[in-house]
Parts: sequence; C-alpha cells; structure tokens
Amino acid sequence: VQLVEFGGGSVEAGGSLRLSCSASGYTYSCPFIAWVRQPPGKECVGVAAISTVYGNTYYTDSVKGRFNVSQDNAKWTVSLQMNSLKPEDNAMYYCAASSVWVDDPWLLKPEVYTNWGQGTQVTVSS
Repeated sequence: VQLVEFGGGSVEAGGSLRLSCSASGYTYSCPFIAWVRQPPGKECVGVAAISTVYGNTYYTDSVKGRFNVSQDNAKWTVSLQMNSLKPEDNAMYYCAASSVWVDDPWLLKPEVYTNWGQGTQVTVSS
C-alpha cells in the first residue's frame, strides 16, 4: 500500500487545516489507518485512527473535540480535519496504515503501523 499526504501548511493559532491521505495498492489489507505526528525533536505520537472496516474513530486526549478523522471509501482517502489549532500541534504529520487487525489499546501506537506516507508539515504560530 502506498500512502500520500496532502494539505499541510502554516496557520495561526485557532485556525484550521485539513489533511488528506490518498491510499493506493492493495488497500483492502489495511484494517486501520492512523494519523501520527512528530513534533520537532520529539518521538512520533499517534493522534487519530479510523477503522476502515467499521468507521470507528479513535483520538488521543489532546486532540479530542478539535480533530476529526474520516474516510471516503470510494476514493480510498482518509482525512484529518484539524480545528482550533494550537502551537503544540506543530509537527510533521504522517498517514500510516496497519496490515493486521489492531486491538483498541494499541490503535494509537505508531509501532503497529507498517506502511507510512512521506509526511506533511503543519506549522501553527502563536
């Protein structure tokens, strides 16, 4: 599976951005797709995930109520709508797909995702 992210950019605090992840290849082998971010000088952290089979969504606490992950099955695209952005959201954002079923406690762990896009930068200024 190949993943390509779109939609990063710069925005002031309080603003919004929408990231999109376009998947191609054997997409039916990916039961979950996640958005993972890496702030400057820090480790990767999963922020949102979606079950491509059932549409269930999962969020890390710091983005609940501000971020929304969705999928367009016809286009095999997963989007991340980010609202009320904060300077701490400043990071490189990656789209990542799993090749196996993942149980809930592990859904936001970057290490369970085997296919990654190249990333897109999100910069939030205060």
